[in-house]
Amino acid sequence: MKLYNTMSRRVEDFVPIVPGQVSMYCCGPTVYNFAHIGNLRTYIFEDLLRRTLENEGYSVKHVMNITDVGHLTGDGDDGEDKMEKSARETGRSVWDIAEFYTKAFFRDEEALGIQRPTIVCKATDHIQEMIDLIRRLEAGGHTYTAGGNVYFSIDSIDDYGKLARLNLDDLRSGARIEIDSMKRNPKDFVLWFTNSKFAGQAMTWDSPWGRGYPGWHIECSAMSMKYLGEHFDIHCGGIDAIPVHHTNEIAQSEAATGKTWVNYWCHGEFLLMGNAKMSKSSGGFVTLPDLEAKGYDALDYRYFCLTGHYRSQLRFTFEALDAARSARKGLMDRIAECKAAASPASQPSGKAEGYMKDFDSAMSNDLSAPQALSILWKMMKDQDLSDSDRLAAAYHMDRILGLGLDKAESRMATVGSEDDLRLLAERNEARKARDFKRADEIRDELQRRGYSVKDTPQGAVLVPNV
Repeated sequence: MKLYNTMSRRVEDFVPIVPGQVSMYCCGPTVYNFAHIGNLRTYIFEDLLRRTLENEGYSVKHVMNITDVGHLTGDGDDGEDKMEKSARETGRSVWDIAEFYTKAFFRDEEALGIQRPTIVCKATDHIQEMIDLIRRLEAGGHTYTAGGNVYFSIDSIDDYGKLARLNLDDLRSGARIEIDSMKRNPKDFVLWFTNSKFAGQAMTWDSPWGRGYPGWHIECSAMSMKYLGEHFDIHCGGIDAIPVHHTNEIAQSEAATGKTWVNYWCHGEFLLMGNAKMSKSSGGFVTLPDLEAKGYDALDYRYFCLTGHYRSQLRFTFEALDAARSARKGLMDRIAECKAAASPASQPSGKAEGYMKDFDSAMSNDLSAPQALSILWKMMKDQDLSDSDRLAAAYHMDRILGLGLDKAESRMATVGSEDDLRLLAERNEARKARDFKRADEIRDELQRRGYSVKDTPQGAVLVPNV
């Protein structure tokens, strides 16, 4: 198994801390609005990673947070709490907002075939763990209090910004405009806000520094350590988390423990809408329900995401989604055709096993999904394989791809117009009467109309040509 490690900027052999086991933390959603399809691309990539690790024989402990407090409209400490902003705009309570969009997020994940994390942890359920971690940082001399807020001092460590490869000399010169005048260094960040930050904050808790609420970054450090320990294998997220959120997570986590926090950092690239990344702040984002309202299946979007490598930017257009829908439909039709004729082979042939090994090799090489998809299609079109072999190999591959291939259904009774189906019935009668000349003429006519005819034990099937 090989993975690209953002920390080293190279593809590395994956070696877990505990043989046979993988500890993996993934940054979850901020539940103030629907996840857009750019967000969902990251969760599809993380699902592929987990499925591939499990296919390699690892037991994966997958932890994901739900940010239901503390994330501001800016990635740093500027702006207002996104939950408060959404509550004000909708007239609902922050608690109702969080519950509604958490349920919506998991509905999207289920529709996309994304496996539920082993542990889902809400920020609001782990305030004490955050307070305990801040006190630990305080005891180590990594914090200061100003204006009622507790800040992490990046000057208290020697390697701040190593993930993003930030230039510390530029940071310490104060070249960036200071938004918060209380900060000693523009890149210092808040660990705990008190009521001095926003008047009338709905979500607040008692703390040693006054009643308030945690900063965004501290929650991931506190919860990942609670469930995975102070040193774990993999941390995932979107590429936009590198310069601020993940950088600050590393700073506070390693300052608290004095050791390496995470071995492998894995990031998914942007989904582009036009020439810019898709984002909620731009207002021009697309959600999964938007796609479904236009008649697309959620798995059409999953297939679309599989056509691009997770570390490459992917440009979203409805033309590209149409192509993905057509390809997935063709794949499902071919699987249904095989299912109508046979059952999956319990012991696939050597050639089928060769395709399976090639597929596994592609996915274990830094999740090369586009290459893996091409291997699946090559296998499905191989005329030397039996239907049983095709099914066995396809189902093996789909344990990672997650396209629901086992749910493909025969389209015997539904494919084609009434006239097409009338011709198919006439062909069946001609064959029964041993009028093979007429049967072949009808087959040729159906071929011109865009269908192949496959004879199965259950009867003749019209299969759309791909």
